[in-house]
Amino acid sequence: MDGRMMRSMRLNEDDSPGQDTASCLCGSAPCILCGCCPSSRNSTISRLIFTFFLFLGVLVSLIMMSPGVESQLHKLPWVCDEGPGTTVILQSHIDCGSLLGHRAVYRMCFATAAFFFLFTLLMIYVRSSQDPRAAFQNGFWFFKFLIFVGITVGAFYIPDGSFSDVWFYFGVVGSFLFILIQLVLLIDFAHSWNQQWLGKAEECDSRAWYAGLFFFTFLFYSLSIVAVALLFVYYTEPDACYEGKVFISLNLTLCICISIISVLPKVQDAQPNSGLLQASAITLYTMFITWLALSNVPDQKCNPHLLTYLDNGTILAGPEGYVTQWWDAPSIVGLIVFILCTLFISVRSSNHRQVNSLMRTEECPPILEGTQQHQVAGQAFDNEQDGVTYSYSFFHFCLVLASLHIMMTLTNWYRPGETRKMVSTWTAVWVKICASWAGLLLYLWTLVAPLLLPNRDFS
Repeated sequence: MDGRMMRSMRLNEDDSPGQDTASCLCGSAPCILCGCCPSSRNSTISRLIFTFFLFLGVLVSLIMMSPGVESQLHKLPWVCDEGPGTTVILQSHIDCGSLLGHRAVYRMCFATAAFFFLFTLLMIYVRSSQDPRAAFQNGFWFFKFLIFVGITVGAFYIPDGSFSDVWFYFGVVGSFLFILIQLVLLIDFAHSWNQQWLGKAEECDSRAWYAGLFFFTFLFYSLSIVAVALLFVYYTEPDACYEGKVFISLNLTLCICISIISVLPKVQDAQPNSGLLQASAITLYTMFITWLALSNVPDQKCNPHLLTYLDNGTILAGPEGYVTQWWDAPSIVGLIVFILCTLFISVRSSNHRQVNSLMRTEECPPILEGTQQHQVAGQAFDNEQDGVTYSYSFFHFCLVLASLHIMMTLTNWYRPGETRKMVSTWTAVWVKICASWAGLLLYLWTLVAPLLLPNRDFS
């Protein structure tokens, strides 16, 4: 009897009512999400549930920044009191509660990052679902939720001290890396999109697919041009904001260069699937990162998102006392992009070998006959008996970076111990601008690597 039949028998033997009941607390993932879904891969369901844990942390962070909750945070040990019964009034006329909301986000995201970092260490070198640690990756959800809650409660009792200052730098590095991961996923998505539509155009012998590619390429470039114009209008002044002018002009020039390089004959011969669709998507994403960077410039003349709060509740614009709030337009758009990117990490399976190598994933292996027979609507099936379809450890590390990125996004890159004002610093601007440059260099490498290393396989 071969190995496939043996696995099929084991699957059928495990299909007992008692085990299905126990799985809801300490078994496999299907009972949580698959009750109302078609049969799904266990690997995908597990990633989605872990992503739900991350989104739960984001939701708690948003709640912590609401005014009603901020007023209750004075009871915690890291309250910013100068003395008994005395509340610090910040230089920007914002009461301590608002500052505490930002520090609460730091602690919530610390708990989320610590939770996923724990799994990053636990899941190193898991090769298949036969590894005992794979059972903990794909099951025991009730106990993992208790661990998550315990870490969260403990994080809120960390004394302030230098915690916020140190954790700020962790957030800066993590957010920088997560922006690069977003770009890698965008490149992968654009390549797959272009390849599929070109394949359909050749298969169906229809020009409609070519028209669709042209339409979206034109749309992305048009949006990029509009973005550049708006950035010059709202984030620069004729006799000021020289840094912003340099950033916008330089990124625009770099985007034009990579667009030209992507259609050069030699690049097309080495990379037949490269084209203007990918370049237009990268250009639009670069303009988006540039917008996020300029929205953190700590100069009211160059940043329309900076506001001044006065004692009588009015809001004015001025060179001093300006503050930022997380719910401005760049932060909201950044939050939406973050959610989409995180979901894409959870369900993606690239067709490109280079991307799979970088993201530590692989193409889904063929489903065994025994596993196919065992598939039942509303249940998940184990598709990793012969090998995992993604690196458990690297997936959790991506969620660690995602936790740090959303922390910086929700707090507008505010550094609590720097000026005791809710103001973004130049650190945020330079990190985002450098991330955009690194992303453009990464995309440029994907174009020229086959030419510089002809002996390597980049198919």
